[in-house]
Amino acid sequence: MALRGEPTARQMRLGVELRRLRDAAGLTGREAAALLGVSSVQINQIESGLTGVSEKRLRRLAAHYVCTDEAFVDALVAMATARTRGWWEEYRSRLPTPFLDLSELEHHATSLREVQFLYTPGPLQTEDYARAIYSDRTPELPLEELELRVRHRMQRKVILGGPEPIPYEAVVHEAALRIRVSDRAVSRVQLARLLEVSEADHITVRVIPFDLDGFGGSWTAMTYAGGPVPKLDTVVRDAPHGAAFIDSEAQLGAFRTLFRKVEAASLDPERSRDFIHRLAKEM
Repeated sequence: MALRGEPTARQMRLGVELRRLRDAAGLTGREAAALLGVSSVQINQIESGLTGVSEKRLRRLAAHYVCTDEAFVDALVAMATARTRGWWEEYRSRLPTPFLDLSELEHHATSLREVQFLYTPGPLQTEDYARAIYSDRTPELPLEELELRVRHRMQRKVILGGPEPIPYEAVVHEAALRIRVSDRAVSRVQLARLLEVSEADHITVRVIPFDLDGFGGSWTAMTYAGGPVPKLDTVVRDAPHGAAFIDSEAQLGAFRTLFRKVEAASLDPERSRDFIHRLAKEM
C-alpha cells in the first residue's frame, strides 16, 4: 500500500491501538513483522497510520497478540476497511486537518457528550454566533477562510439530524449563555436555537447556573465521543483553531468521571429549558 502523506486521526488511532496490543503481548516490532512475513518498517508504518492494513492481516495480528475481545477486534477491522469519504472531504487542503478529523470522528461516533463553559457547543451554534467567534480570532482570519470555517461548523449539524441520529448531550455553563460573542440580537437567536434543539428526543441540554454551590474544580471543556466499544471512545478538546484528540485509557476514565460530576451538578433538562427561556427574555 502507498504511504499516506498525512494520516487522519482515525487512521492514526487504529495504528495506536495495534501498537498497544503488541506492547501488551510483549512483542517487538521485529517479532510482529516476522509473524506477517513483512519488514519491521512496515509494522512501524501501520502503527503510525502511514499505511493501511487488510482485515486478514489485522486479525492475524490480533490472534498473535492474544486479544480475545472479539467486539474490539471487529471494531478495529471496521476502522481499517471502511472507505468513508464524507462531506468534510471538500475542505481537505482548505482547512486545517483537525477540523476534518473532528467531523469524521463525529460521523462515526455512537454518542456525543459535550461540556462548555465559555461558548455554546459547536453543533448547536447559529451561523451568526459561529461567525462572531471566528471573527474574534487573533491574528484575524482572511475573509475566505473565516467563511469556510463557519460553513464547516454549520455542516457539522448533520450529526443532529437524519433518520437515525445519535444521542447528543450538552452541559453548558450559564457563563456561555450570557457572554455576548456578538450583540444582543445574536444572543437571543442563539438561545432560541438551544430551546429548539432541546425539544428533540435524542438531544439533551443541561445548564450549570452561576449560583450553584460547591462547583469549583471541573472547568474543563470537552467533547466525549462514544466509540463502537468503550476502548475506542475519544475525548476532543475543541477550540476555534482546531481540536486535540485524547484516547489513552487512563485519560478516558478521568474524563468519564469528570462528565458524571459536571452532569450531576447541572439542572435537569426541563429546568434547564426554563432557565434558558428566562435568560432569553432578559436579553
